[in-house]
Amino acid sequence: MDFRARLLKTLRAIEPVLAEPGVLVIGSEVPNLLERGAASTLVVSEDVDIGVPVASHKGVKKRLRAVEGLRSSKEEPSVWLPDDPSLIEVNFVGMDPAISDASQTYVLEDEELPLLVFGYLSFMRPGTPIEVEGLVVPVPRKAGLLLEKLVTDRSGVKGDRDLLVVLGLMLVADASDLDELAEEYRKLSSELRHSVRTNLTLLSLIGPIEGMPDPAANRDKVIELLRRLERETDG
Repeated sequence: MDFRARLLKTLRAIEPVLAEPGVLVIGSEVPNLLERGAASTLVVSEDVDIGVPVASHKGVKKRLRAVEGLRSSKEEPSVWLPDDPSLIEVNFVGMDPAISDASQTYVLEDEELPLLVFGYLSFMRPGTPIEVEGLVVPVPRKAGLLLEKLVTDRSGVKGDRDLLVVLGLMLVADASDLDELAEEYRKLSSELRHSVRTNLTLLSLIGPIEGMPDPAANRDKVIELLRRLERETDG
């Protein structure tokens, strides 16, 4: 079974959770789903990250009881492990739009489904759901997901792979998405704006990784966005 089939089968398994208002698929699998036909050619990590708004926490716990084929990890209850090798791991993380400091992180304590709530996820807003093979997958707006990935510190091989996810998102973004990104960028603190520019600079320099978008072939797009944001900073 190829990765695309495993990804879609996993999303079908957790479909009850995806139906809870506000829940989003937020991780590095989003560019896979945004490819034409959800082609899923960008295998960055073999897990699915699910963003759970703190206001939806109780509803998600109820819907998890209808999920089959995955079970909560005893060591880390926010991680759901597959019983079947044709499924992939699912990680639940918290989103809190009320966080005033985007760098803030806290734990939503709960015996059944504790969540690590990341302030950077507050950049995400619901986008147009993806429909593939009868499955409706809620995803964030591209600008918010781009911003979340660009404000996070990156290092090493994993950091490079995460930045290539940014490139994958850029390749499916249109002019309005980049306009929205620039608008949100202007609202950031100077420290976070610096992080965004630093990560774009790193993206413009890294080499290719098999199965990922080619940074060399798309370097002009990265540099163009970097220059645009630099002008926003100067302005």
